[in-house]
Amino acid sequence: MFKSIGFRRHFSNLTEQEVLALAISSEEDDARIYRSYAEQLRANYPSSAKVFDEMALEEDAHRQMLIDMHKRRFGDVIPLLRREHISGYLAHAPVWLVENLGLSKIREQASRMERNAQRFYELAAQRTQDADTRKLLGDLAAAEANHCQEASRLTGEISEHALEGEDQEAHRQFILTWVQPGLAGLMDGSVSTLAPIFAAAFATGNTWDTFLVGLAASVGAGISMGFTEAASDDGQLSGRGSPWKRGFASGIMTTIGGLGHALPYLITDFWTATTIAVIVVFIELWAIAWIQNRFMETPFFRAAMQVVLGGALVLAAGVLIGSG
Repeated sequence: MFKSIGFRRHFSNLTEQEVLALAISSEEDDARIYRSYAEQLRANYPSSAKVFDEMALEEDAHRQMLIDMHKRRFGDVIPLLRREHISGYLAHAPVWLVENLGLSKIREQASRMERNAQRFYELAAQRTQDADTRKLLGDLAAAEANHCQEASRLTGEISEHALEGEDQEAHRQFILTWVQPGLAGLMDGSVSTLAPIFAAAFATGNTWDTFLVGLAASVGAGISMGFTEAASDDGQLSGRGSPWKRGFASGIMTTIGGLGHALPYLITDFWTATTIAVIVVFIELWAIAWIQNRFMETPFFRAAMQVVLGGALVLAAGVLIGSG
């Protein structure tokens, strides 16, 4: 019987043949991952896609060397053994998750894959008493170290101009997919809910009722903005990215924008709650102006005048309507 945690085997209980089989399957998986990265990046980042194509070919070469070694030592039948079968084996993030995180995260994950594989084999070799197994694991660690160097060389072959262009494209995509919809939502949630919340506050003088109005207005506006953003553009022609990502960003930020000045009305004292809510409103409006300046390159003074002045007018309208 082998030791296990759940249904995973301990690395120390693997035979030399199984260690070799594990290395073969790992190299095959890594090659597939790199090809997936290359395909994902090919349209917008051709230079980085070429790097991952060549890294996949390197993994194929390593796998073939390991298969040839297995045939010489153990024959043609390779045991089915994968990373997920081994307790403590360093797992990689799913391809679909890394793809959604952008170019820099894909590069970072690829580098981590190579470092983790090298470190795993080095540590495994140190724990092994059998001389032949220690040599085998040491050879695998050396192969991964060489692959790390090769990956660095391939990445270095991307010109600085190409990397700069790809980084600019990644930044532009981030702005279009996340910042613009999120900013629109934050502006809508912060400004459009001002009038109903403060009108309810001054009309009723009841903090709990005001909070309920603010909660309903914020959640309703968030749902509306999220679905509107997602349905308005599928991103195919505009290049603005996934409609669901944009809808999520817009809806969440709309809700946050409204809740910011609704939450103070959980305080039972009316004037304390109202004072805090007004302070929160101006913090929200200045934050919107900063985001416009930071990501949209809008001059800060102009953004501040537009947002703060507009918000102040809406706030005043809500107070006047509620007081009347």
